[in-house]
Amino acid sequence: MSATQVVIEAPGAHRVEEHTPREPGPGEALVAVHAVGICGSDREVYQGNRPEGYVRYPLTPGHEWSGTVSAVGAGVPTGLVGRKVVGEGFRNCQVCDRCHAGETTLCSHGYEETGFTQPGAMATTLTLPARLLHPLPDDADLTAAALLEPAACIAAAALKGNARPGERVAVVGTGTLGMFAVQFLRAVSPGELLVVGTRGDREALSRQFGATDFRTRGQELPDDFDVVIETAGSASAARTAASLLRRGGRLVLTGIPAPGADGLDPTDLVVRQLEVHTVFGAPPDAWAHTVRVFAAGLLDPLPLVTHELPLTEFPQAIELMGAGDPKVGKVLLRP
Repeated sequence: MSATQVVIEAPGAHRVEEHTPREPGPGEALVAVHAVGICGSDREVYQGNRPEGYVRYPLTPGHEWSGTVSAVGAGVPTGLVGRKVVGEGFRNCQVCDRCHAGETTLCSHGYEETGFTQPGAMATTLTLPARLLHPLPDDADLTAAALLEPAACIAAAALKGNARPGERVAVVGTGTLGMFAVQFLRAVSPGELLVVGTRGDREALSRQFGATDFRTRGQELPDDFDVVIETAGSASAARTAASLLRRGGRLVLTGIPAPGADGLDPTDLVVRQLEVHTVFGAPPDAWAHTVRVFAAGLLDPLPLVTHELPLTEFPQAIELMGAGDPKVGKVLLRP
């Protein structure tokens, strides 16, 4: 098959064209892309409603991907060649205070990310700084590994929630991120693991991944959980998540609702002394945690994949993502 890439010229306008691999320069690696996932932010890029400053056209999208290193530039260990890998998206400066603190998603030198402001993985190959790569085990399933980027974002949430064995934990949201949250929390041996969502059809999958209880938001909800991870991003999700917590409980928000969402009540936060964390992207420690958990067999992304399409069917993939069909889970493109 000839080398191809997707290019979004401007909102609503794209083309599939011939792709010429860019040879890796010093400190870089060239990766043969195996699969690339589509998420809501890719749809935002295509439709033109991603916030200003967080996209740069024309653009090859694709920030969720897996592949195999085919070449490296000067200063990069040659042992990386032939390795299966995934890679961080944030192109941090490495020298500001935030980067030195390991908070690379908060880099003081501004936002740069693969697939949004830098060329992404909806192409036959991807060239990027080798320092962003995370090698996988030799027997890793690269189709499953294409989902490790969203998993890493939830790993960041799990690390901030710091759930301990035996604690009562809950997840609000039953999409891809919610199902990853269930798996990360299950790995710490909670005393109870509740999933709250709007779709009753996700109960079986939630329980398959380790949930001990499942409720829809219309049902009566408990209020005595130690840790809650919110992944839904709906207008009321943050308030629902906070309502599940005991006094002094720990809340981690990952969803980004539309403007006008029901905010958290500051009086409630103070009186109940809730600990609130937020996550935007995944720093290196969350990526490393994700790869470890995946390699240990505690993270199973494959049941979340429902569609695999060739790169040339990019518009169909975008349409699938926005159709609201409950049968559509994760959509992958295969260069």
